[in-house]
Amino acid sequence: MIRWSSALNGFVELFYPRLCVGCGRKLFQDEHFLCVECLSSLPLAQVHESEDNFVEQHLYGRPYIESATTLMVYGKETVPQKIIHEIKYHGAKELAQSMGRMLGRQMKGGRFSSVDMIVPVPLHPKRLKWRGYNQSEWIAKGLSEELGVPVRSDLVERVVETSTQTNKNAEERWSNVKGIFALRQEVSTEGLKDHHLLIVDDVITTGSTLMACAAAFSHVDNVKISAASLAAVN
Repeated sequence: MIRWSSALNGFVELFYPRLCVGCGRKLFQDEHFLCVECLSSLPLAQVHESEDNFVEQHLYGRPYIESATTLMVYGKETVPQKIIHEIKYHGAKELAQSMGRMLGRQMKGGRFSSVDMIVPVPLHPKRLKWRGYNQSEWIAKGLSEELGVPVRSDLVERVVETSTQTNKNAEERWSNVKGIFALRQEVSTEGLKDHHLLIVDDVITTGSTLMACAAAFSHVDNVKISAASLAAVN
């Protein structure tokens, strides 16, 4: 059975080869999503244990989020941009989960070791129906596997459908997301008291979406909120 399965996979790859998300080269059998060259050249941010890092600087002057980190530095025409695009628009859920695991391995221990729950930034129901999945939730699944912390997609909901954040300036982004998230009616704020929540998104530009999501927990007593993403603009 294993031999037949291997032969079938080889036949399928003959006509539909697995290609590197970064450069488009055909992947070897032991490569997944990214070739060795693209994987080794990823612009890793390396800021997990650095306070006052460039991700947190995006959030200066905004309440709620205390600590923030990211896996990669985001830029146009870069491998991180291609990864995010593949995850958001080409149904690459397993890629999101795999990158989430990579992020989780780097976040183990240190200042994120007290996280109790992982909260993926939710999509509006209409957007979720159109896309078929929430990319932040799949990133969170990968994080959960490495950190041993449960994913809680049932805490907060997106109550307002907004236009895309792409091509908006910082002021327009903040205005676009104000008040768009809320705790679900069935969620008890008492049950979240004294907890450390990690809000997860795919990419951070101004941090406006993360801040709007964090604001939904503003009435929870003594809650600590951190944030993480696969990529962030420096």
